[in-house]
Amino acid sequence: MKVLLDIPDNKAASLMDVLGSISYLKAMPITEAKALLLEELKEAVEEMKLIKAGKKTARNAEDFLNEL
Repeated sequence: MKVLLDIPDNKAASLMDVLGSISYLKAMPITEAKALLLEELKEAVEEMKLIKAGKKTARNAEDFLNEL
């Protein structure tokens, strides 16, 4: 199982020490940019699930590209 934690910078070092002392656990810090990317991907997947379930309507791809 993977878990993403948001920890204040002033507390991160001590928590990483604790996590590092657990033999069966692998802890690896990620950058803010990667955390943001993961959150945006999660939101996109959830939106796709809603669209497939018919609870939300999809945008026309041509309209989307014209906005860019």
